[in-house]
Amino acid sequence: MEADPAPSRSIAAPLRAAWTAGRHALARAARLALDIALPTLCVSCREPVDGEGVCAACWARLSFIERPYCPRLGIPFVYDPGPDMLSMEAIASPPAYQRARAAVRYDDVARTLVHALKYQDRTDLAPAMGRWMARAGGELLTGADMLIPVPLHWRRAWRRRYNQSGALARSIERQSGVKVRGEVLRRVRATEQQIGLSRAQRATMCRAHSRYLPTVRPRCRAAASSWSTTS
Repeated sequence: MEADPAPSRSIAAPLRAAWTAGRHALARAARLALDIALPTLCVSCREPVDGEGVCAACWARLSFIERPYCPRLGIPFVYDPGPDMLSMEAIASPPAYQRARAAVRYDDVARTLVHALKYQDRTDLAPAMGRWMARAGGELLTGADMLIPVPLHWRRAWRRRYNQSGALARSIERQSGVKVRGEVLRRVRATEQQIGLSRAQRATMCRAHSRYLPTVRPRCRAAASSWSTTS
């Protein structure tokens, strides 16, 4: 006579539930102990902070870009010049792209955030910064075929261990639903550091050293980068 398997199943289910609950409790306890031993510090002022790396005081110092701004470059205007009015920078030196948007002005706090993400392994900042970028670039993301992170040359990617633009792009993807296609654009030649270069010099360098895959020609694409120079 075969034994009824029902009792074993009825015991196994509570055991699995208890094991899962215990594992989650241990994980929460470990996170709490880590937060006590190594509290998260504000990237800008180094004070302890709850959340994603920026305290309330430094958050208040971030200058989020709102309308009115140049419809081409996204540069904020001091006053509203009227619909579709371009900035002097866009008129004097039209960019190769159609439109650009930025989440915040590149001031002290924003600069610290970008440098922490880019040079100090603070990839934990990418989710929040990506949300800011998705909000600022919502109109660009609408109808975009794909989201392309600005690539690193393989040698720099090996030294840095990650691409900050890719981390931002993945955060924007979660917010917008536009798929990241990191394989579409390749940095085919290593470049020097771009600190101190103008927008035109950066654009020339990117065109000379980056290539699209020949089989992929998106009609509408959005590129993600941690910062942009307009001067």
